[in-house]
Amino acid sequence: MELKRGRLIDHVHLRTRDLAASQAFYTATLEALGIQVTAGDGHFFVDELWVDRGETSSRIHLAFQAADRAAVERWYAAGLAAGGRDNGAPGERNYHPGYYAAFLLDPDGNNIEAVFHGPSERSAEAVVVRPLG
Repeated sequence: MELKRGRLIDHVHLRTRDLAASQAFYTATLEALGIQVTAGDGHFFVDELWVDRGETSSRIHLAFQAADRAAVERWYAAGLAAGGRDNGAPGERNYHPGYYAAFLLDPDGNNIEAVFHGPSERSAEAVVVRPLG
């Protein structure tokens, strides 16, 4: 089996009713995965994820890649401590061999996941895009 990542989604834009609570949740969970969140005026972002305030909040399922099982467990603990609600404790799932994940509901009720797909080799650490001209 071969998984391809980093080709389909250009960016994800979430709307939250409580920007401070959402920023605390995502900062804690993403820092547990070694990813830094950048705060802006009325928003925050990281990589392809942008979050700002809206009258209605988003309702999505979003999964973040984790480097290993321990990272999934750190992510889950950090999320609970930052106001996330349990939606599936860390553990193996039957999606494919080696799928190890945890699920939390963020402050707006979005189903957020951290997943480790098992030992693998990546063709590249990241896709780098440089504008021409």
